Amino acid sequence: MSENNQVAIITGAGSGIGRASSIKLAENGATVVLVDYNAQSGEETLQMIKDKGGNGIFVQADVSKSEDVQNYVNKAVEAYGRIDFFYNNAGVVQKFNRLADIEEAEFDRLVAVNLKGCFLGMKYVLQVMDRQGSGHILNTASTAGIRSEHSASVYSATKHGVVGMTKSAALEYVKRGIRINAILPGAVKTALTAGVMKSFQEGGYVPEEVSNVRMGRPAEPEEIANVVAFMASPASSYMTGSLVNVDGGLTL
Repeated sequence: MSENNQVAIITGAGSGIGRASSIKLAENGATVVLVDYNAQSGEETLQMIKDKGGNGIFVQADVSKSEDVQNYVNKAVEAYGRIDFFYNNAGVVQKFNRLADIEEAEFDRLVAVNLKGCFLGMKYVLQVMDRQGSGHILNTASTAGIRSEHSASVYSATKHGVVGMTKSAALEYVKRGIRINAILPGAVKTALTAGVMKSFQEGGYVPEEVSNVRMGRPAEPEEIANVVAFMASPASSYMTGSLVNVDGGLTL
């Protein structure tokens, strides 16, 4: 499937990395199926894409609910007949705290969105791709999925889980024409990460150690989107089970 006529699903498309990646993929010629919990921001992304001459639809969904995930997959197939690329990107960050002080509800929220949401997306998209005999899934993990992150134990656990699922599923489907990889962003300048810094200032808790981004700045969402676009393209055709760090040197 050439880059300029792919059908691509992007979750978390209403903001940050998801919005930037959706716009980039559409600019490269993909027909996009945008998914987000926030209908207003998702529709805004779709309008940005249409204003640039792109094509796609928006589907509101809670990625932690099986029926919502099945619905966005079904809507994609009903509208366009196939799914070539799935950017399984939706996620949330935790309120930073020591493990013993993390509320159980916070644990449940992170696991539901970051881990179960990733699982459900893969589960139902893989059924479509398996019938096609082709497809590529890119999961958003994190540098916290391969290293320790102070005061983010549950978030880190969910992202380690995404890494594990990515590798295992890549192995299961490698001979079925389907590739599965993960992208591992470090610090990225988004509303989500701005909320983390605000919580440090207002909540009275600051981790004893803060990740050292050697480049001295967070990434712009568009810098992550450029790598997503590469992964979506035929140029990544020999990659599966890969963990692609885009982290400004954080893991050095």
